[in-house]
Amino acid sequence: MVTLANLERFGEIGCEVTVVQPGPIHYYSGMGPGMLSKMYSPREISFATRDIVERKHSVFLQDKAELIDPVSKTVKLQSGKVLEYNVLSCNVGSFVPDKIVAPQGEDIFPVKPIAKLLEARERIQELLKQGDCSFAVVGGGPAALEIAANVRRLVKDQGNDATEVAIFAGRGFMSAFSRRLRKKVSGHLQKLGIRVIEQGYVTQVDTRKIVLEDGSLWEPDLSLLALGVRPSSLFEESELPTGPDGGLLVNKYLQSVEYPEIFGGGDCICFQPKTLDKVGVYAVRQNSVLLNNLMSAVHGGELQSFQPQGKYMLIFNTGDGKGIFARGSLVLDGKWAFKLKDRVDRKFMQRFKALE
Repeated sequence: MVTLANLERFGEIGCEVTVVQPGPIHYYSGMGPGMLSKMYSPREISFATRDIVERKHSVFLQDKAELIDPVSKTVKLQSGKVLEYNVLSCNVGSFVPDKIVAPQGEDIFPVKPIAKLLEARERIQELLKQGDCSFAVVGGGPAALEIAANVRRLVKDQGNDATEVAIFAGRGFMSAFSRRLRKKVSGHLQKLGIRVIEQGYVTQVDTRKIVLEDGSLWEPDLSLLALGVRPSSLFEESELPTGPDGGLLVNKYLQSVEYPEIFGGGDCICFQPKTLDKVGVYAVRQNSVLLNNLMSAVHGGELQSFQPQGKYMLIFNTGDGKGIFARGSLVLDGKWAFKLKDRVDRKFMQRFKALE
């Protein structure tokens, strides 16, 4: 977003800039669960990328990158169009793995791309009109927590308290976090009436069907996939150097370790100096570094290194007007926590929505 906000700087030094994105708008994932529960409207959590790019006198293509050829310095798009580049910035995000999903399965929604949450919300509302039903969230981390909590809010606001919401969390919900945080989350979910199932990993998700590794069968009316995200497969398919998770392998300058004219940031990269958690704070802080280094790659200048911070703040939206705050060993909850998250998110959005 910071690079998009400064596109005119590239034009001023004679660059032609093309922005490729599958849709004309881009959703901010930090507010996605809130959109699911109707706390936020789709407009409040999205950027009009096309409008921003065109206002900056650059070219916007509604398309998708399929292959990068670093030798010829070209990008092949889904439409068949081929773009040449001198400098390439890759910010293609991540996706939710769907290997456990039956090919013809229905009423199954991944939590990314965020637009899928809007589809899920509409379908949940349709099902609730038909009477009591049950909803499943597959995943064992923060995304599963926030999605399940906001589904519960959506259900409650529809006046249907009998509907069950369950998290299928494998063998340990929030296992990557401290005992203190896990205890706080567990207590909060109990108050919300959300069941957490930790008797084994899900092996198959199908229409109104979830199968666990022990063979047990569950029959939810709708399932949401909140599994751990993976970087786009674009880099592996392009045979670029990647990390263990398939992300573009970059150095401290957010620059491909083999092709210095290729840069990247956010969920799609694997930071070579140090493995980074897939949290928004790193992506946000990479923004200014990415802009500086793209400019330096174009007209010369000193590259800036990205220095990941140690402890960082996390606030989980629990759908009930409250939040759970965590930073290091400090874990707190309350309405103030959600108000803080809401203020930070809205400030971030306002900064870039002004560009529209």
